[in-house]
Amino acid sequence: MRGEMAGNTQAVGQWEMVKSELRGVVGDASFVSWIAPLSVDRVEEGVVTLGAPSKFLCDRVQSTYGPQIKKAWARATPGVRRVEFRVGKSRTAAASAAPMAETVASSATLRSGAGGAAVLEQDRPAARAAVGRSPSEITRPHTGRPRIGGDQEPQFISSIPLNEKFRFESFVVGRPNQFPYEAARRVAEDASAPFNPLFLYGQSGLGKTHLLHSIAWRRRELFPESNILLISAETFLVEFVSALRRHDTLPFKELLRSADMLIVDDVHHIVGKGKTQEEFFHTFNALIEAGKDIVMSADCSPTNLEGLDEKLRSRLGGGLVSDIHPADYELRLGILQAKTEAAKRTTPDLQVDPRLLDFLAHRIASDVRTLEGALNRLFAYASISNRPATIEMAQRELADLLRRTDRKISIEEIQRKVSEHHNIPLNEMFSSRRARAVARPRQIAMYLAKKLTQKSLPEIGRKFGNRDHTTVMHAVKRIDELRAMDCAFDEDVERLRRSLEG
Repeated sequence: MRGEMAGNTQAVGQWEMVKSELRGVVGDASFVSWIAPLSVDRVEEGVVTLGAPSKFLCDRVQSTYGPQIKKAWARATPGVRRVEFRVGKSRTAAASAAPMAETVASSATLRSGAGGAAVLEQDRPAARAAVGRSPSEITRPHTGRPRIGGDQEPQFISSIPLNEKFRFESFVVGRPNQFPYEAARRVAEDASAPFNPLFLYGQSGLGKTHLLHSIAWRRRELFPESNILLISAETFLVEFVSALRRHDTLPFKELLRSADMLIVDDVHHIVGKGKTQEEFFHTFNALIEAGKDIVMSADCSPTNLEGLDEKLRSRLGGGLVSDIHPADYELRLGILQAKTEAAKRTTPDLQVDPRLLDFLAHRIASDVRTLEGALNRLFAYASISNRPATIEMAQRELADLLRRTDRKISIEEIQRKVSEHHNIPLNEMFSSRRARAVARPRQIAMYLAKKLTQKSLPEIGRKFGNRDHTTVMHAVKRIDELRAMDCAFDEDVERLRRSLEG
C-alpha cells in the first residue's frame, strides 16, 4: 500500500510538470477547458493513463492534444512510450485529499450553460463542496433560467471554470498593459460603462484570458444577481453546430440571450464560419439592444480579422478596442517576482536564486505565458529534487525553450525593417542627410538596436555610417521622449518592435 501511494505521489508530480509545459503550449483557455480536468491514474512500464470526467472530453483531448501530452511527458520522464485515456475518476485523484488542479473556482458555484458556459451563482457552500470534483459531478437546484437540452440536466462539456488565480489583484500592471487593465476594471465595476462592447486584442500569452476572468470575478462580487456567462468562441462554435444537428437551436439562443454579461474568449475562432458567425451577430445585437454588457478577446483588432462579416466588424469596433502590448523587461521581471512571491506562500521551503528572475526576464521575451510556464517548470523541478531554483538549473532544464527563444536580432535586420516600414531607401540609414523624413526613422532604428541587441553604443554608431556614440545616446533619449508624448508614435514603434521580436 505504501509503495502504491509513493507511486501515486510521483505520478502526480510528473503530471504537474507536464501541465506546466502544456499550459504554455496550448494557451490558458484551452488548458482550463481540456487539460486541467484530466487526472493521472498511473504510470507503469512506459504507459501513462489519464482519467477524464466525460467521454466527450476524453475523446476530444485524445484526438486534439494526445500527441502534445505524450511529447511533454516524454521530456519530463524519459521512457514514456504511450499515453492512454480513460473515462472516470482516477485512482490517484481519489486517493488525494487535496487535488493539485488549479481550475475549480473555490468561491463560486458554476452552472453550465450554452454547452459549457460558466454561469456564476451565489451558492458559496455548494462551491466549496464542489472543489476537487469533476464538473460533471456538480449538481444544484434549477434556477429557472434557460439551459441547454430543455429539461435534461445541463452538461459541463467544455466549460471555462473561473480560475481563482485570474483576478485583478494578481494581474501585474506595467506600461504595455496599463490601459486595457484600467478599461477592464471600469467595465467590471460599472454596470453602465460608457463603452460596450469591450474588445481586448493581442498576441497569445499576454494576459487577455486573465483579464476576462478578472472581469467576471469582480462583476460577480459587486453585482451578485447578475447572470454572467464566460465561454470560449470554440465552445460557441461546437455547441451551436451541435444544436443545428439536433435541429434544436432555441435553448442555445435563449441561454445566451439571458446573460447580463457575455464574455467570449478568442472570438477569432468563429471568423469565417458562416452560420456560426451569423448567430453570434444576432446574439450580439440582442444583448446590446437589451443594454447587456459584452466583453471579447481576439488575437488581432476587428479591422484586421480577415473573413469577418462587415456588419459584425462595425459592431465590434463600436465600443472600446484596446491592444495589449508584449511585456517589456520591467513588466516581465515584475511578473516573475509576483509569481515567485505567490509560490513561496504556498511552498515556504522553496529556494530561488535572486539572479534567476533577471536571467529569465532577459532571455524569454516571447510572451508572458511562456515565461510563466518556464518558471513553473523550474519550481516543479526544484520542489521534486529538493534543490534551489538557480540559473544553472534553468540552463539545464530549459535548454530546449532557451534555444527557441534565443533568436539573435541583428542591426542589419533592424535597419531593413525600419526602412521598409517608413518607405525610405536602406542607404539612408548610413547617409548624412538630416531631413526629418529620414532622420527620424534612423533614430528609431538606433533606438531599437539599443533595445533589442547586446551591441555597445560605439558599435551601433559604426553601423549607422560611423556615427559617434553620443549620437546614438541622443537618438535613444529622443525616441523615449516622443513615445511618452505621442500615443500614435508609441504604437508605431511598438509595432516595429513586435515584428522584429516575433
